[in-house]
Amino acid sequence: MARIVIATFGSLGDLHPALALAHGLRRRGHTAVIATSEPYRAKVTAQGLAFTPIRPDLSLANPDLVRRVMDGRRGSEYLLRELVYPSARAMHADLLAASAGADLLLGSELACAVPLVAEQRRLPWAFFALSPISLFSVHDPVVLPGPDVLRRIQALGPLANRSILRIARWASYSWWAPLRQLRRELGLSPAGSPLFAGKYSPLLNLALFSPLLQPPQPDWPAHTLQPGFCFFDEEETGSAGSPPLPSAVASFLAAGPPPIVFTLGSAAVHLADDFYRHSTRAAHHLGRRALLLLGDNPPPANLPPSVLAWDYLPYGRIFPHAAAVVHQGGIGTTGQALRAGRPMLVVPFAHDQFDNAARVVRLGAARTLTRRTYAPTTAAAALAALLDSPPATEIAAALGARLRTETGVSLACDALERALP
Repeated sequence: MARIVIATFGSLGDLHPALALAHGLRRRGHTAVIATSEPYRAKVTAQGLAFTPIRPDLSLANPDLVRRVMDGRRGSEYLLRELVYPSARAMHADLLAASAGADLLLGSELACAVPLVAEQRRLPWAFFALSPISLFSVHDPVVLPGPDVLRRIQALGPLANRSILRIARWASYSWWAPLRQLRRELGLSPAGSPLFAGKYSPLLNLALFSPLLQPPQPDWPAHTLQPGFCFFDEEETGSAGSPPLPSAVASFLAAGPPPIVFTLGSAAVHLADDFYRHSTRAAHHLGRRALLLLGDNPPPANLPPSVLAWDYLPYGRIFPHAAAVVHQGGIGTTGQALRAGRPMLVVPFAHDQFDNAARVVRLGAARTLTRRTYAPTTAAAALAALLDSPPATEIAAALGARLRTETGVSLACDALERALP
C-alpha cells in the first residue's frame, strides 16, 4: 500500500481535515504521515498517526504572533510575508526528509514547499483547499479583508474581479522572493505565485468544503474535485462509539432548554478580550442559557447557573445540542455549525472568516457582526432575530440535513488513490 505525506499548517481548523483524511487513508491500508508544526505532535500521535515536524512552528501559544496573524486588515500579509515564505528553505529541508519513501504528497495552502519537493523527488502531489478563498473565483468572488470600496468594485463582475486579482498578484510579488531564490538554487524551473496559480497541482486539487458554501466554478484550476468537508471527530481513533461528554456538561445540557454556544475557535480565542463577558450579558438579555467555550481565558465573574464555562469540547459533539452558535467564522467551526443544523451569529477576525461569514449569511442561516460592534445589546438583537425567526432555524436545519449526506473523506480518499502512481 502507499505512503502519503500530508503537509499542513495553521489552527485546528487546518489540522483536523488532515487528521480526517489520514484516518480515512489508514482504514484503506495506506500509511498517512502528518507533517506539520511541532506543537501538534502530541495531538497527532494520540490519534495513532505518524507525525513528522516541519517548520515554521506556528505556535498559537505565542500571544504576539497570534495578535499579528489575526489582524483583520494585515494578518494574511504578515503570515505569508513574514512567517511562511521566509521559512521556505527550512520547510523544504524538513519536507525533503519527511518525503523519503513517499508515494504521494498532499499540501495545504501554507505548505508552499510541497511543489518543490515533489519536483525534486519526481513525486505526484495534490493540493487541498479548505475554503473558497483559496480558489479565487472571479464569478463568485470572495470577501477579502480590506476597505468597503473593494466590495463595491467586486460587485461590478468578473472583469473587475480579474483586475483586482492582477493587482493582488503584482502587490504580493515581493512576498515570495525566498521561494524564487530557492527554486533557482535547486535548479528548478520558475513557477507561479504560491498565493495564486503556483500552489495548484497539475494532477489533483481538492476543494474540501461543501458546495453549499460555493459550488464548482468555471475558473477553478484544472483537475479540481470537490469532495466536501472532511470532518474530524474525537471518535476517529477507532474506539467503539463516541466518548461521553464530561458529566458536568451532560448535566447542564439536560437541565434546561438548548443553550447558545459561544466559541472563538483555536486561534481567535487567544484574542477574546470582552467577547465572553459581552456574550454572557447578551444571553441574559434574551433569557437564554449559554455555554462558553473559553480556551485558556478565565470565565467572566459571577456566572449564573444558566451559564456554563468550559475550556474545550468537540464541536461535533456539542453543536447539535445548541440553540444557536456564535463563533469567529473559521472554516472548521463554520462547517461543524452547518452540519449540526444550527443558526449562527458570526464575528469574523481575519483571513477567510469574512468570506465564510458572508456565505452563511447568503444561505439564510446566519447573521454577522464586526468585532467592533459586538456588544451585549447588538449580539442579543442579532440572536433574537435568528432564534425568533422560523425561516432561519428551518433553513439551518435543512442545510444540516443536506450536509450530513456528504461523504467528503471517502470521496477525497478515492481521488487520492486514483492519483497514486
